[in-house]
This record gives sequence, C-alpha cells and structure tokens, in this order.
Amino acid sequence: MDNPILNEHNKQEHPPMHTAEHLLNGEMARRYGHGRAFSAHIERKKSKLDYHLPEPLTDGEILSLEDYINGIIAEDVEVTEEYITQAEAMDRFDMSRLPEGASDTLRVVHIGRYDQCLCAGTHVGHTGEIGHFRITSSRWAEGVQRLVFKLG
Repeated sequence: MDNPILNEHNKQEHPPMHTAEHLLNGEMARRYGHGRAFSAHIERKKSKLDYHLPEPLTDGEILSLEDYINGIIAEDVEVTEEYITQAEAMDRFDMSRLPEGASDTLRVVHIGRYDQCLCAGTHVGHTGEIGHFRITSSRWAEGVQRLVFKLG
C-alpha cells in the first residue's frame, strides 16, 4: 500500500519494551488460549499486563515464558509491518479494541513467525535490540493474572 493514511497514535512507547509486550502477549494467547492482555501499562522502567486466566501461573510457567521470550530476543528476529484494510483485518484479528473512528487502513506488526497484531505504536527493528527480559512479579486474584516485567 503506497502512503497509507493512519490515525495518529496518542502515546509514544519505549520501543524495546513495547516490542517485548507483543512477544509476551502473543505467547500468553497461544499457551493459555484466553487472548491477549485486556489491560496494559507499558513504560520504560517496568510494564504490566493483565490477563483473564482461570488459575494462577506457576513459577515454572513464568520461568518458561521468560526463557521463551529471551530465546526470541537472542535470535535477533526482524520486526516488520504491513498495511491492510479493516475488511482484511476482520478475519485475522480481534477488532474489539480498535478505537472508534479508526482509519480504514491498519498496520500489522510482525515479529518473525512469533507474533502479529494490529498496532499503531513504536517498535525495535530486530528483537536483539530489546535486551534481557525478566518477569519481576506475578499476582493472581479473582481470575486475573498480572505480570510485571522489566528489561535489562
């Protein structure tokens, strides 16, 4: 698509942290089948994601998530983008979080074969730019799993 027209993004995320968030979200959705985070707070120093899960993650599951994401970081996978219409996106993505009045053209961010999602934020060019990923705390209450993570 030549010169796509997109809505302006209202926030400037820290690209390494935002890209790490994509990796964690994609893997959580694949492993546990309950979708991506329903709430996110992405900042430079630490970030948190909230997921609907029927039971808490174990320490082993959390370590496995860290290892998985750090493995993708070590692979130095390319982060790319494509532009599609909302009609094309309907069969591929959950459109429920698309803001009202969104442009017809949407951007899809791809992290190799590991993740793809609609996103207007900023990202690194390769996963090797992210740094070391670490889940620093985890809390589960009433069906909500919160994961707090940092990069180093």
